[in-house]
Amino acid sequence: MLPLLSPPRLRAAANGIAGGTATPPRPAVILPGLGNNTGDYARLAAALREDHGLPAAVVARVTRPDWLRNAAGLADANYWRGTLSPRPVLDWYLERVEEAVSEARKLCAQDGKISLIGHSAGGWLARVYMEEFDASDISLLLTLGTPHLPPPKGVQGVIDQTRGLLNYVEKNCAPAVYTPELRYVCIAGRYIQGAPLLGSSAVASDEVLAVDTPSEGGEAVIVNTSDKSTPSSATWRARFVGQGYKQVCGRADVWGDGVVPEMAAHLEGALNISFDGVYHSPVGADDEERPWYGSPAILKQWVHHLLS
Repeated sequence: MLPLLSPPRLRAAANGIAGGTATPPRPAVILPGLGNNTGDYARLAAALREDHGLPAAVVARVTRPDWLRNAAGLADANYWRGTLSPRPVLDWYLERVEEAVSEARKLCAQDGKISLIGHSAGGWLARVYMEEFDASDISLLLTLGTPHLPPPKGVQGVIDQTRGLLNYVEKNCAPAVYTPELRYVCIAGRYIQGAPLLGSSAVASDEVLAVDTPSEGGEAVIVNTSDKSTPSSATWRARFVGQGYKQVCGRADVWGDGVVPEMAAHLEGALNISFDGVYHSPVGADDEERPWYGSPAILKQWVHHLLS
């Protein structure tokens, strides 16, 4: 049984009610994941505005070739030591986030608040942004399939593909919280269970996940234990996916969204949620057979965090 972090106790104020008046929806800024571009999130942004009433949903302007800028890290000795820092290598991305946040601020009511939605690497880059830039008006960070935790050290066959970036985030960025002033909501997907490259997987396809449900306005981790996405006899696909999971969390035989293991996408102190059958990326997703976090049916299950 995999340990999941239980969400903390929440105060009634976290429901978005203050003095009996509902807080209006906040503009949201969407931070693309590694390899994604702005257009990948156009449908999500439109749904947030048109179907769910957000006053604005701004996507940080990123193109796929932009990610080649990260190759500048190869010239940094810290890359080879595995002690790389986000800045200056990722300054270009943080500047795009700042531009998007500035645009959202213009659409805010006076003294209004902003939500950040970080997909994949965009989630931990949002934490860097909040540490390095003015984040006083950000009241919600919601992450979708973000690998928050650095890979474990000393595990055979595991290489830190971020070259120290996630270690930096863990050590230097503020810890996750869930308070009326600032809420972290970390969403993970359980699309496919990985398997070791060799041998058979001993992990059962059904897991019973025990969580403590907060009594005041809280929400338990959402898991459907009847999921049958991966047969008990490991397929080549499960073994392939498992090798990717292992590079992130040190284990192959875990559940995840096909790219990021569930156990790496949650943060202590945050409200942690898991959805069955949810795929990692908008690229290659299908709303019916392979929905991703932003597919309409999945969006309906987490959008209330942006509206309260």
